Amino acid sequence: MLLELIMAAVLGTIIYLFLTKTKEKVLPIGDGWWAAGEKPDSEEDTMIRPFKVVTSEEEIQDLHQRLDKARFADPLEDSYFHYGFNATYLKKIVSYWRNEFNWKKQVEILNQFPQFKTKIEGIDVHFLHIKPLHLSEGQSAKPLLMIHGWPGSVYELYKIIPLLTDPANHGLNGDHVFEMICPSIPGFGFSEAPHKKGFNPMCAARVFYKLMLKLGFQKFYVQGGDYGSVICTNLAQIAPCHVKGIHINLVYLSTFSFKQLLSILLGQYFPGLFGFQAEDIQRLFPFKRKVLHIIFLESGYLHLQATKPDTVGCGLNDSPVGLAAYILEKFSTWTDSSFKKLEDGGLEKKFTLDDLLTNVMIYWASGCVVSSMRFYKECFGKGIGIEKHETFPVEVPTGIAAFPNEVLHFPRSWAQKKYVNIVSFNFMPRGGHFAAFEEPALLATDILQFVDKVEKATFVQ
Repeated sequence: MLLELIMAAVLGTIIYLFLTKTKEKVLPIGDGWWAAGEKPDSEEDTMIRPFKVVTSEEEIQDLHQRLDKARFADPLEDSYFHYGFNATYLKKIVSYWRNEFNWKKQVEILNQFPQFKTKIEGIDVHFLHIKPLHLSEGQSAKPLLMIHGWPGSVYELYKIIPLLTDPANHGLNGDHVFEMICPSIPGFGFSEAPHKKGFNPMCAARVFYKLMLKLGFQKFYVQGGDYGSVICTNLAQIAPCHVKGIHINLVYLSTFSFKQLLSILLGQYFPGLFGFQAEDIQRLFPFKRKVLHIIFLESGYLHLQATKPDTVGCGLNDSPVGLAAYILEKFSTWTDSSFKKLEDGGLEKKFTLDDLLTNVMIYWASGCVVSSMRFYKECFGKGIGIEKHETFPVEVPTGIAAFPNEVLHFPRSWAQKKYVNIVSFNFMPRGGHFAAFEEPALLATDILQFVDKVEKATFVQ
């Protein structure tokens, strides 16, 4: 009898574990407190306060003095951007910054959209909240949370905001209009930096989830590239009942199945066997040159920021010229890797100096470069492939825009192992890593068609 009871208990435990495992569709949301000191017993401030970017004359004078005293290292002959930011072109950037760039004018541009701050988990979270001005009769705006990445800021999104809040007047499909919420990741831009260790993309996802609930949105779409993509993914994992769909322009996978690894060896020869399309073959192979070589050449910053971010960060926080070189080098190489062959890094082929320096100024004026770099240590510091969310499936409808000059390409057949409900996967005709900044119309069009598919599918159900 005792043996039978023990066997029954073991069998019951196995069944319970199996059932609870199969039923697990949502990652635990958790909680956090990121202000300095212990969490107080009192309730957190629920106020949402208007915010405007303001810079004093003293801050501008300090910047100009630092620019005037800049020291430059002579570049090697014919080095272009192969060794990093070319100092000859950097002198031109600094000269423009010091003598022609009008920060006050750019501040007016930054303040064109309504901005706010609110306390969440102990720290101030900065966000834009833009409501559409034009709605057709019977039409309602769809909430869209749009998240930037590194070394970007909410300013990356300024060109795409009008296209999504008023698509019809910009020549796009006006069937869907968005009410947009664009937050600064804590530690970036005008959001307060966490005062404690451990604030990673999952924590950011939880903070933004709380932000959306605080604003009264129970159902919403989410979009992002770079870290925005990771945060979108995590948000869908912790709150799938609230996220109607996620649209990303960067797929991040940290674990690979045996078949995926095998596709690296054989996919070029048997593409159909691994679900590869012609565009996948073009972007992935030869694998050594298209992927491994890129990882080797372009991952130095990641290793540095994932291990000792404060060391280099302190230098960048003290030197506007160093900060500009460090940030703008990414806007060159990640926009198009072939720009390394140009002395100016091709920066003005896709962006204006005013736009580029406005993004740099957000880092300089807020003093956020160190805290933004720490985000990498919090994300990768424990290792790769060991966090539960890295293998946890995303079941909400997913749209993926694959831009041809993105640093790394992940085929749909790879992505669908994690994003199990891909309703839209499109190879974009041009563009790189900073899609919303570089190709806002292309990205907006892809977001609109994705949402259209999701809405029609929801209507049918």
